[in-house]
Amino acid sequence: MHIIVPIKQVPETSNVKMDPETGTMIRTGVEAIINPLDLYAIEAALRLREALKAKVTTITMGPPKAEKALREAMAMGCDAGILISHKAFGGSDTWATAYTLAQAVRHMDEGGLILCGERATDGDTGQVGPELAAALDLPVATYVRRILSASPEGLRVERLVEGGVETLWVPLPAVLTVVKDVASPRLPTLRGLQRARQSVIPTWGPDEIETRADWIGLQGSPTRVVKIERPQVSRKAELRRIKDAADVDRAASDLVEFLRQRSLVD
Repeated sequence: MHIIVPIKQVPETSNVKMDPETGTMIRTGVEAIINPLDLYAIEAALRLREALKAKVTTITMGPPKAEKALREAMAMGCDAGILISHKAFGGSDTWATAYTLAQAVRHMDEGGLILCGERATDGDTGQVGPELAAALDLPVATYVRRILSASPEGLRVERLVEGGVETLWVPLPAVLTVVKDVASPRLPTLRGLQRARQSVIPTWGPDEIETRADWIGLQGSPTRVVKIERPQVSRKAELRRIKDAADVDRAASDLVEFLRQRSLVD
């Protein structure tokens, strides 16, 4: 069996900047890391590897530098990594991204379980996992917090729902999106780092995974960012400088009057 973990390389949260003209994220010159929520999916896959007698492969769609994220995942223990990279994929929304990842999974032709993080910290939509399941016509369980049991036939899982927890049996093959509760990510090992550094990571483009030209990239994205702006917060205030007791009395009286005018005090 094959466990596939789609991951994404994202800017560090504190460094996220947007281009107000294009509505896209500015990635040039920004330090990139594995999407933190994908680390939990990687850990869940590694813990399931023995029970399912599976191979764990991470895949990511992005520029050539996204190969770094794959090597970091391999250093944690993943068996292989595949980079999906081509200029034609640029500008993909969640739908086009899910379609492209689905074509990559089909090209692998051996996926049994696909484990995704809950969402990416840059887009924050949580759409790619369910859309990937729809593209592959597979059952999906979202917001999985615990994997209770696992076999080649399926998984018994707990997922978060509004106001409680739901227990499900999910037949394989399937797609799961997991939350932080599912596992605590391990640190890379020295042996893992050495193996990841020496590993060959293949790069697949539109020809290798046989994508439709009108379903990928900006052309294949049905959604657009029309406008992006930073909210402007303006406050009218009066600065009072307190120099003596009389200033304190006047400031207190003005404050009480201010609150009374707004019916905040009697």
